[in-house]
Amino acid sequence: MSETNETKTAAAGESPAVQTGCGNCDYTLAFLLLRGWLGLRALLAGVEKYGAYKTVQAPLIDPATGQADASGAVVEYKVKFYSLANYSGIPSSLKAKFDHEVLLPHFATNAFNALLGPALILTGIMLLLGLGTRISLFAQGVIYIALSVGLILINQPDGIAWLGIHTALVAVALMLAKYNTLALLKKW
Repeated sequence: MSETNETKTAAAGESPAVQTGCGNCDYTLAFLLLRGWLGLRALLAGVEKYGAYKTVQAPLIDPATGQADASGAVVEYKVKFYSLANYSGIPSSLKAKFDHEVLLPHFATNAFNALLGPALILTGIMLLLGLGTRISLFAQGVIYIALSVGLILINQPDGIAWLGIHTALVAVALMLAKYNTLALLKKW
C-alpha cells in the first residue's frame, strides 16, 4: 500500500528525472548565495571600520597641454586609505549618542567598539571559507542583534530595519545550512 517515489513525484508535478538528477540543488544554491552575500557583507563591513579619507593636493593639469598649470594652482581631493590607526568600530557620528544613553554602560560600548570590526572580519572569512558555517552564522546573528539593540536605544529606525533584514537572512541561512556542500568543516 505504500507509494513509490515516482508516484509521489508525479503527483507533485515533477518528473522523476528532475527529482533524482539534482536532488536538493536549489536549496544548496540558495544557501551558497546567502553564505556568499553574508560572508562578503560581514568581511567588507569589518574592513571598512579601518578606512578613512585624507585630503591630497595635486597640481591642476592643463587639459590642452597635459602639463601642470603654469600659475601653480592646486586641486584638493579626498583619497580613501586603510590603516590600523584608523579603526573605529562605532561611527563617530553615533559615539556621542551612545555616550548619552543611560542603558548602554561605557565599558560595554568600549568593548563593543573594540571588537566589532575584528568580529565581522573573522565571521565573514569563516563563512566564505566554510569554516564553522553554523557557528559563524550564529555569531553574525548575535552581532546584528547587538547592533539593533544599540540603534533601538538611540532611536535610529532606518538602521534597525536594515539590521532586521540582515538577521532574517542569517536565520534563513541557518535553516538552509544542512544543504551546505562546499565547506571545510561541515558539522559546525
